[in-house]
Amino acid sequence: MAQLRDLKDELDIVIPTIRNLDFLEMWRPFFQPYHLIIVQDGDPSNTIGVPEGFDYELYNRNDVNRILGPKASCISFKDSACRCFGFLVSKKKYIFTIDDDCFVAKEPSGKEINALEQHIRNLLTPSTPLFFNTLYDPFANGSDFVRGYPFSLREGLPTAISHGLWLNIPDYDAPTQLVKPRERNTRYVDAVMTIPKGTLFPMCGMNLAFDRELIGPAMYFGLMGDGQPIGRYDDMWAGWCAKVICDHLLLGVKTGLPYIWHSKASNPFVNLKKEYKGIYWQEDIIPFFQSIALREECTSVQDCYIELANKVKERLGLVDPYFEKLGDAMVTWIEAWNELNPPPPAQTATLAHPNVAMKN
Repeated sequence: MAQLRDLKDELDIVIPTIRNLDFLEMWRPFFQPYHLIIVQDGDPSNTIGVPEGFDYELYNRNDVNRILGPKASCISFKDSACRCFGFLVSKKKYIFTIDDDCFVAKEPSGKEINALEQHIRNLLTPSTPLFFNTLYDPFANGSDFVRGYPFSLREGLPTAISHGLWLNIPDYDAPTQLVKPRERNTRYVDAVMTIPKGTLFPMCGMNLAFDRELIGPAMYFGLMGDGQPIGRYDDMWAGWCAKVICDHLLLGVKTGLPYIWHSKASNPFVNLKKEYKGIYWQEDIIPFFQSIALREECTSVQDCYIELANKVKERLGLVDPYFEKLGDAMVTWIEAWNELNPPPPAQTATLAHPNVAMKN
């Protein structure tokens, strides 16, 4: 397996933020070798402070509008969903994205957890979505396939997504926050597992890595925040779309290790205002995704995503007109992706963005 240092030129760290990134000091031993893409949300006239010594690009809303032009309408404003702009402009094979209120967690032994190293390990080893291994990840140290696991499936499938977890503040919805305001997650479970084919999951974007070449075009965090009727469903929307496409293309999704320390609970009353429509809508959204069957002719992520966008407009548009708008934005996202990431051999020189703040 490639060592951590071998991927410093193959992975970007994407961080959405509205504040100074002092949290990077705690991550310095793990993040400093890597390139950061910082997506500034909110007022672009505000200055974001980044600690010295990090290699980074910083994009604000003015940059989004300049680079994408009319297609900038697909990038959310005043919502962490803006992070997907970083996925769009990256030129690396892998992406790790983290929120600015997440810090280095510790194992029960007290050892600090290198979350990035574990995500890379997850992505570089196969997944097993077609048959569940009761010892969880058979490619982890000290594990293997159990008796009865078909030998024909033991090679596994390529891993597209690595979904990490959190200690301290759980990723709860607003109603659960309100009834359990003091609850903290103190359980460290030393396990990674593949989410089975045909099973959806609620993806959280605060500790997440993925193979951009395998699944990047599906990692669109939707239309959320300013001017939209819903928020805090951005990462879950991306997760549902991506999982359906991973299942169709026979790619794997892992969840479990690594843990990060989630330091700050968001306001449950503010969250409820953002979530309440989603809480009702998800009772239609989940059955929709569970029933999706993509055509065999859809052999690329882009093809799958366009077909999914059309089904969103056709079927979820009956739930609320918002989904017709969202479906159109999904198509715009793919157009933007293809424009900035032309497939080989059409891909030529890396696009330059001369007005973007860059630091090394």
